[in-house]
Formats: sequence, structure tokens, C-alpha cells
Amino acid sequence: MTNDQPMEENAPKKPENALQLEALGLEDLARELRNNTDPLVRQYAAYLLGKAHNPYAIQPLIEALADFDKSVREQATLALSRIGKAAIEPLAEVMHEPKWQTRYRAAEALGRIADENAVKPLIQALKDNRDHVRYMAAKGLKQLGDSNAIEPMVILLKDENPYVKMMAVRALGTIGGDKASDALKAALAEEKDEKIRKAITEALQ
Repeated sequence: MTNDQPMEENAPKKPENALQLEALGLEDLARELRNNTDPLVRQYAAYLLGKAHNPYAIQPLIEALADFDKSVREQATLALSRIGKAAIEPLAEVMHEPKWQTRYRAAEALGRIADENAVKPLIQALKDNRDHVRYMAAKGLKQLGDSNAIEPMVILLKDENPYVKMMAVRALGTIGGDKASDALKAALAEEKDEKIRKAITEALQ
């Protein structure tokens, strides 16, 4: 990519050694992602690994979901979603990791891949003990629009976190159908929060 070409959406800022990184093979890029002390370099390495669309890149990118730098975790998420279906099973395994940030990013990647095989691990993630992960799982299932998510999603209409609850409302509204509609009507009858009531009303339209 020459300097006068526009950057792709979500592409990270180029580090000073971008041209050298672009010339590297997958093994060397994986090494940079694992070992380089500069977050900008790690971000760009993750981005390039995603662009390669090669299953070899999956494992180092999975590891990068636990990077201490948020921007590196974000680029690894985007890169895994670019790789697509081949990344689903490894990402499903990550949903058992102890660090919630890693599970959160894995759920985000699964939702972005938007493949039917991502539905099952995302449904499991609706029961996660961390509200961030439940939120991202609901968001991913909203994008997938699979009716198998309706019954497990209904439980989140009583979630302690209003953001999780709101995302469940939106997901059920998007998925649609009689079951989703009945659950939303029942939730509306009990809901006290005006913002969530409004969201439920909109989801039922």
C-alpha cells in the first residue's frame, strides 16, 4: 500500500517501521506481535496478520486478545474477524479464559464474523459472570439474528446491568418472531426504567 492510498477502516496508525513490518512473513509478524515493546508496532502487526487471511495467524492473534494494551486487543479482534470462519472454534475456546477482557474481545470477534457456527458459543456467553461479556454476546447475537438465541436472551431482560438489558431488548427486537415479542411485552409490563421501556416499545414496532 502506497502512502497516497486511503487507509482501510479501523486500520491502526502506522508505526515508523511500517514498511519493514509490511515486508515480513507471518512468523516474523507473529513474533513482533508477541514480543515488541511498542504497542503501535503490535497493533500494526495484528492488523497485517488479519489482512493475510491465513489460519496460521489465528493463534498469535488469540494470544493478543490478552494484551495489556486495549488498542492491541482491539486490532487482534478485528484481525480475527477478518480471518473469519477458521477462527470460530479457537475463539469459542477463548470463552473459557479467566480474564474477562479476553472473553469480551472473543465475543466481539465472534459477532463480527457473523457465521451460524458462532451462535452456540455466544449463547453460552450470555451466562457469563461478567456483564461486559454478556453485553457483547447479546450484541453479537443481535448481528447474527438467529432465533435459537431468543430463549437464552430472554433471561437478560432481568439482568442487573441496564446496558446488558438494553442490548437484550434490541437483540430480541432485531431477531423478531412471536416468542421474542411475547417476552418483550412481558418485560414492558414489569420494567420501571423509562429508557428501557422506550427501547422495548421501539423493539415491538
